[in-house]
This record gives sequence, structure tokens and C-alpha cells, in this order.
Amino acid sequence: MNKALKLALLAVAITSSSLAQAESVKIAFLGGFTGPLESLTPPIHAGAMLAIEQVNAQGALIELLKGDSTCADATAASNVADRMVNSKNVVAMVGPMCSGATIAAANNATIPAGVVMISPSATSPALTELKDNDLVFRTAPSDAYQGVMMAEMLKRKGINEIAITYVNNDYGKGFAEALAGAYEAVGGTVAANEAHEDGKADYRAEVGSLASTGAETLVVLAYADGSGQTIIRQAMESGDFLKFVGGDGMVGDKLIAALGGDIDMIATKPGSPGLVGKALFVEAALAAGMDPDAVFSAQAYDAAFILALAIEKAGSTDRAAIAKEVRSVASAPGEIILPGEFAKAAAAIKAGRDINYQGASGDHEFDAAGDVPGVIVEMAVVGGQFVEVGILD
Repeated sequence: MNKALKLALLAVAITSSSLAQAESVKIAFLGGFTGPLESLTPPIHAGAMLAIEQVNAQGALIELLKGDSTCADATAASNVADRMVNSKNVVAMVGPMCSGATIAAANNATIPAGVVMISPSATSPALTELKDNDLVFRTAPSDAYQGVMMAEMLKRKGINEIAITYVNNDYGKGFAEALAGAYEAVGGTVAANEAHEDGKADYRAEVGSLASTGAETLVVLAYADGSGQTIIRQAMESGDFLKFVGGDGMVGDKLIAALGGDIDMIATKPGSPGLVGKALFVEAALAAGMDPDAVFSAQAYDAAFILALAIEKAGSTDRAAIAKEVRSVASAPGEIILPGEFAKAAAAIKAGRDINYQGASGDHEFDAAGDVPGVIVEMAVVGGQFVEVGILD
């Protein structure tokens, strides 16, 4: 009887998902495992891995390959994407993480091959205008929105003048433009808005130029393990600035530890408070030994889960068919699917019902450009670590 029961349960598991009837389906995760975001990358990758582990436990058979897109080298991003697409034959991609890497990988590898990608953290407004044949999506809101939210946050706090330094790439430039325009629109003064190159050991000249404007608050739109950390350290050492503001690329506790823990700093990042899906993600993440509040981890979970649902809905490994289903599995109307509910989704799809994934970081009703509205939260350094202060609206 025990043997018969085991065979029956195995049959149920095999038939619960159309994916399990074939060989494993390969998708890729591209992230900045080296470079200016290397301390933020492991929990983002872990978020995607958690989603894949859950769907595989419920009948799917998906293999998540990983590659290093560095966040700093567009050529490296293009090369690793090309390898994943043309040598590893992946059918979809989570990432890359950084905006420049995402644009390079898309233009040089994924768009020509018809491979859909969902970035959990590429936030540059430039992605909205990308001619991508409807193949590039993201689960984090554009910095065109985050810049507005940061500007309003600063004005509410009585900060009426700022100096901005931004890393000279798609992420930094787009964020700085959005922030400066929105801040001036609400009556703030941008005393300086200057680019800097990543990877230098000395930014004292740049810091001195910014300080010469008389602004007391320095906004750093860069990376926690790269230029952003060095600029803040040298600004603190010189005493030119004592109050700092960061974008999502700066939100990492390793940054604060590297700076000694005692820093007057606030920041913004995409968040997902108050969602039913977030609570389920938090529970699963804690059980897996992950930090559920790590920046972009929930967005990476959602990107991977959506791709798994799209593969299931397509019922094949055809790249075009999978890309076509990304919107359909994450849009109303349809049976609501929450994080971890892959078996429920597979059953609904098999029965011919529409599904609507409502995720850990948002509902993900992708617009025509593959963007989502999202939620921006305020962060502050308290007791030597970043803590969430509240939702910005």
C-alpha cells in the first residue's frame, strides 16, 4: 500500500505542471556579483532563487543559471548575456541589475534573440524609451518616479538646498535629472548637479567643488560599494558635508559599517509595504534564512516568479511564446495568484482560467513600456543600519 501511495503521489506531482513533462527549462540571473554593487547582489540573487525553489517544489523544472554583469562594464554585461542566450540557450532572464548593463545586454543579446528579460532593479528612465520589441520589463519603478518622491521628501523635511553628485552612467544621469527637475518644481534650489566617474580612489576635488556652492546637504546617486562610499567617506573626513541623501543604489548596511556607523543619512528605495504578497514573501524568506527587507530582493523574487508563470502559461520553451505571456500572467482580470502559489496557478492555467499574479513587491500591472508604478519608501540610518521610515506619497 505504501508503494502504491508513493506512486500515486508522484503521478500527481508530475501532472501538476506541464513543465515537468519535459527537460529542465533554463533561465538566467545576471547581477553585479563583482563591482560597485557586489554587497547588494547576493540577497537579490537569493530572492530569485527562492522563487525558483518554490516553483520547482510544486511541479516545475526550471534551472536558474547565474552570470556576472558587473554593473560597471557594459561589454561584460553584453558578453555574459550573449553567452546565456546563444550558448546556454536560456529562454528568459532575470536582470541585469544595473540600468547600463540592462540596456547593453538587451541591445546586444536578448532583443536580437527574442529573449524576454525582467530586471528587478534597473531604474533608469532611459529603459522606458528603449526600442525593445516588448521584451524588456522591470519590477522596480523608474527613477523618473523615485526622483519626484525624493524631491518631495526633502522639501517636507525643510531641506531647501542640495548639491547632487551622480555616477556618470544611465542610472546616475537619469536619477539626477529626475530629482533636479522635481526638486526645483517644488521650490528647492539645486546648487550643483555634477557627474563623477566610478572607480576612482580620490574624489576630494569633486567634493570640494560641490562644497564650494555652500549647500549643506549632499545627494549621492551612486553605488554603495563603489564611488558613493568613497565620496561620503572623503566628504566626512574633510568636514565639507555632514548630511547625506542616497538613492536605492546606496541602501546597504555594509556601506554604513564601512563608514563607521555614525552618519546622518536618509535615502529612498522601492518598497512593498502593506501587500498581502509581501507578508507571504517575508515568511518564506525568513524560513530560508534570508533578509526579506534587502533592497530589490522582493523585486527579484517577483521577476523570477512571473517568468516561471509565463513559461507555464506558454506551455513550451518557445521564447516568443514565453515573452507574450509575461503581461497576461500579471494583469487583471484573472484568478489572484500570490507568492508561493505556483501549483494553484498551474491548475488554473490547465483549466483554461486567466491568472493575475500579485507579488511580493507589487501587483505588476506592466504598462506599454514594461514599467510598473511601484511604491517608494523613505529609509534612515538609525543605530548603524538602514531602517524603513515610511511610504512616500
